[in-house]
Amino acid sequence: MTKARLSLFQIWNMCFGFFGIQIGFGLQNANTSRIFQTLGVEIDHLAILWIAAPATGLLVQPIIGHLSDKTWGKLGRRRPYFFWGAILTTAALVLMPNSPTLWIAASALWIMDASINITMEPFRAFVGDNLPDEQRATGYAMQSFFIGIGAVLASCLPWILTNWLDVANTAPAGQIPPSVRIAFYVGGAVLLASVLWTVFSTREYSPEQMAAFEAAEAAAKGEAVTTEAGPGRAASAYLTGGALWTIAGLAVAAGVYAARLEKELYVLAALIAGFGLAQLVAGQLKRAGRTGNGFSEVVEDLFAMPATMKQLAVVQFFSWFGLFAMWIYTTPAVAAFHYGATDATSAAYNAGADWVGVLFGVYNGVAALAALLIPVIARIASRRVAHALCLILGGLGLLSFLVIRDPKLLIIGMVGVGFAWSSILSSPYSILSGSVPGRKMGVYMGIFNFFIVIPQLLAATVLGLLLKTFFGGQAIYALVLGAASFLIAAVAVFAVNDPGEPKRLAKSAS
Repeated sequence: MTKARLSLFQIWNMCFGFFGIQIGFGLQNANTSRIFQTLGVEIDHLAILWIAAPATGLLVQPIIGHLSDKTWGKLGRRRPYFFWGAILTTAALVLMPNSPTLWIAASALWIMDASINITMEPFRAFVGDNLPDEQRATGYAMQSFFIGIGAVLASCLPWILTNWLDVANTAPAGQIPPSVRIAFYVGGAVLLASVLWTVFSTREYSPEQMAAFEAAEAAAKGEAVTTEAGPGRAASAYLTGGALWTIAGLAVAAGVYAARLEKELYVLAALIAGFGLAQLVAGQLKRAGRTGNGFSEVVEDLFAMPATMKQLAVVQFFSWFGLFAMWIYTTPAVAAFHYGATDATSAAYNAGADWVGVLFGVYNGVAALAALLIPVIARIASRRVAHALCLILGGLGLLSFLVIRDPKLLIIGMVGVGFAWSSILSSPYSILSGSVPGRKMGVYMGIFNFFIVIPQLLAATVLGLLLKTFFGGQAIYALVLGAASFLIAAVAVFAVNDPGEPKRLAKSAS
């Protein structure tokens, strides 16, 4: 028994919701720093205010993945999360540009990111659920295509409203420009409509059918399928590891306090201690025999990750550190380095911010086209070579911002970033989906998000401090650090074992 091959139109419908999700994500990425600075935030405090987004993803995605693995109702397995997540995201998109104060804007960012995560995480597992192995690469490429197209619209919306429809892109001090507010309204409407299209135009396999598919696949490989959990990690190992991580986190916090370092470093201490506390709780639950709960299962799955997933984690860490540096600091970097403006209320700053929206639109447009080209490169060489090449192009693209002084020519660098972005969104998932059990597709996709979120938390913690300490607060050097991170990720790709690669190459040769 095998999954039916879907037509291109069916795959289109299945992935179309990502078009709307990325509009919300793109509006958030391109305009959050602008909104925060408009409300009076200093540049070296920008990163810490972004922390709500990755922290939310760290908690929400594995929980949603675990729950969606076990959900079945009238809307299916994953679609209920698309539906409610889209409604909540739309509400947050309306709230954020109307924030009268900084704390309301930061709260809106948290709500928005939680809602986007509720919607986005099951979409990754959706492809693995509905498509046979030979079509998964196409499914993830289609997602990347819609991500690129949606982000182009999101990134360019404020610029289009200002330059084509004469909507003002400036406002009195402390107020969000009308072009930004209207862009968020339009984005919210499109997000809701596109996600609902996927919800009502796509069907899912039942839990019984999914179990039959997994059994048939295992039989073909000569393996046995069991839904029984193994003994897993010992309670003593959880308790010992948890104690060590918790002590390490407390030691970092004490060091920050004693040396009077930047308060942002307390986030790093909390992250370390939080991992330790999670292990302590898991150990106590296991010792008491109370492991039949979502928390214990997620922690157990974290420590039982396949080897390929661990190797990909390194690649993801450096890839997303570079992306987060770009998202936080491109607007202030371009405004200061290329437009000579640091006052968020000035016309020059807002002209630079609008141009960054266009630049983000360019890299997302390139990403949509690259999604069609990357599978071709992978067939000629390999998925690892294709991913490494794209990451190198992204690193060179970010580095060009330090060399190019004409803002219009920055488009050249964004071509490289577009290739990196497209590959980051598809290649790791294409490799990963063949190395995790189907019945745990959702939770492992959620756990995989840890290696997206952790580098973002680290970036939010240390980037502001690094800029202030070593680079005189010049945001352009955050992009240089991002470039270096991309290049490290490219090298790390070659340490990844791709279990599906020999099979894929054999099919290509035949």
